[in-house]
Amino acid sequence: MQRTMESFIRALRAQDIRVSPAEAIDAHEAAQMVGYADRTLFRDALATTLAKSAQEVATFDNVFETFFKRDEFLKTADAADEALAEELDGQEGGEGDLAHMLLEHDDAALAQAMEAAAERANVAEIRLSSQRRLLTRRMLDEMGLGGLERRIADAGKREDETGKRLAQRLAKAREDLFAEAGRYVERQHELYAGESGRKLREDVLANQRLTAIDEHELATMQRLVRRMAKNLASKYSRHIRRSRRGQLDVRRTIRKSLGHGGLPFDLIWKSKTIDRPSIAVMCDVSGSVAQAAHFLLLFLYSLNEVVERLDAFAFSNRLVAVGDILNDEAVSDAIAMVIKRIGMRSTDYGLALEDFCALELAKVDKKTTVIILGDGRTNYVNPRLDLMRAISERARAVIWLNPEPESLWTRGDSEMERYKRFCTVAKPCATLNELERIIDDVLRTYMPK
Repeated sequence: MQRTMESFIRALRAQDIRVSPAEAIDAHEAAQMVGYADRTLFRDALATTLAKSAQEVATFDNVFETFFKRDEFLKTADAADEALAEELDGQEGGEGDLAHMLLEHDDAALAQAMEAAAERANVAEIRLSSQRRLLTRRMLDEMGLGGLERRIADAGKREDETGKRLAQRLAKAREDLFAEAGRYVERQHELYAGESGRKLREDVLANQRLTAIDEHELATMQRLVRRMAKNLASKYSRHIRRSRRGQLDVRRTIRKSLGHGGLPFDLIWKSKTIDRPSIAVMCDVSGSVAQAAHFLLLFLYSLNEVVERLDAFAFSNRLVAVGDILNDEAVSDAIAMVIKRIGMRSTDYGLALEDFCALELAKVDKKTTVIILGDGRTNYVNPRLDLMRAISERARAVIWLNPEPESLWTRGDSEMERYKRFCTVAKPCATLNELERIIDDVLRTYMPK
């Protein structure tokens, strides 16, 4: 049973339930304590040690039911099959072989044989749906399919009526066996390949253009954005905590000890000034780049652990502060609301920069990073480069993220080459992976050297 428990824990991990070595040991001990006779008690004992949230409990229940499902071969034996099984008893490889188990409907023996064969064929290593047929055949070969087919061939050569009936019945049993084995392998694919398939889809989405994400992929993208942001928040929170520990300030400690006869009663630690990022972000939510703005705002608002201040603005022509909306509503719903309210209009970057300077420029200082997301296409109106210069002079850094490739920055009504002069960084940012790298670079600049 230990090997079965190890496989079950691996199936949980494949479904994104984290199980530490200590929790795995607790699960083994709980299983030994409650035993395996009572299925409900066994499941609840494992859930108590392995599932740590309501969502994980739901996932755990699904994995448990799939993993411990044992409904293969549950058919009622009939007298005709039992009579045919007696024909095999006196033959070579009779009682106990695959053909005999099928005719006698020995459900327990067949299930055990299939699980043992699956282990020998490494069915649990399945990763792609295209492997199902190959692994099904391998598993059946391990169960003794070759012997069963020889039985069918030998029975078919007989001229008596019993031989013909035996060949027909074994052929039907072989067909049923293939169906049962296919369902078993399908369950293993569901248990073990779901995570690899999900990771493959997420890898593809992370490198897909943000402006080309289909509506049915939005939920997956939002989960991916939150996970990336959580990883970055965890990474830089650790840096901040580590920096706050400091080192012993020997000079100040000695000076403080003079009042105590030189005894260092009070230890003075060196301190470092930890800057948490202050970010002001302007997002173009016109039709061409609204999708990219959605993911940038979601990314930044998921970094609340490491961001001191985040002032968010959205614009098509006029610029509007959207921080209150994002704070009051669920972020993903609020972003959709913002885009619906002010997005999908013709763009006027000059007017948007005027509004930004009126609303925010007084708060921009050398601790503030200004992030602008947009394609820089002004519809041939005044780009207000003077306002870009003013923002650049006051800010710690100006980061411009452009969903278009750099080869398009000089074409048509794009003013990116002129805006670029006032940016600390101006980069194409068409995919989620590129967005993550750029935000990572921004956060790194705030860390103590």
